Amino acid sequence: MNKSISPPLTPDIVPAALSRPVAWLRPAGVVLAGSVFAALCAHMAVPLIFTPVPLTLQPFAVLLLGLWLTPRLAGATFAVYLAEGAAGLPVFAPNSLAPGGGLAHILGPTGGYLLAYPLAAMLISSLWRRMGRGFASALLSAAVGDALILACGALWLGALPHLSAKPAMALAVTPFLPGDALKIAAAAALAAGLNRFRRSTRSPHPI
Repeated sequence: MNKSISPPLTPDIVPAALSRPVAWLRPAGVVLAGSVFAALCAHMAVPLIFTPVPLTLQPFAVLLLGLWLTPRLAGATFAVYLAEGAAGLPVFAPNSLAPGGGLAHILGPTGGYLLAYPLAAMLISSLWRRMGRGFASALLSAAVGDALILACGALWLGALPHLSAKPAMALAVTPFLPGDALKIAAAAALAAGLNRFRRSTRSPHPI
């Protein structure tokens, strides 16, 4: 009985077969590292007595990673970050109104900000790549993404106790504008500086 004999693996086939799983390691590592960075920024938090929303560096992580990463990686990073938090990992900012973390935290008063992170990061990345990757375009892209985060946070926070627009803005937006302006400028400066460094070294492998 004739038996089919598979063709031998040629030198061209072997490296290609071995490179398929390896090709996923770098983006997976970037996503996991980004989610860890976001978690570290989340724990740099200061509670405010007049609002349930703490002052944190989480938005800075979104702005910076949105500028540094491709839209797909930026969105994936914060989707993984939310999944880690929903699973109960301590990646969110401490919140006395949702001490158990997990889904309770996402559905709590800061849920609007959290759920906006993947979309905001993708938007920032897409805008900056379309506008030339300079400091001014980084500043504008980060500002648009930050505005989206604040808007979603205000809408969510206002919807929970059925607040009107003015009190929702006073609790979810106005207290954070000065700090967010600094975060936008810092993220834009870092991203533009990194982009200039990449151009000077002509790195063939941008993130």
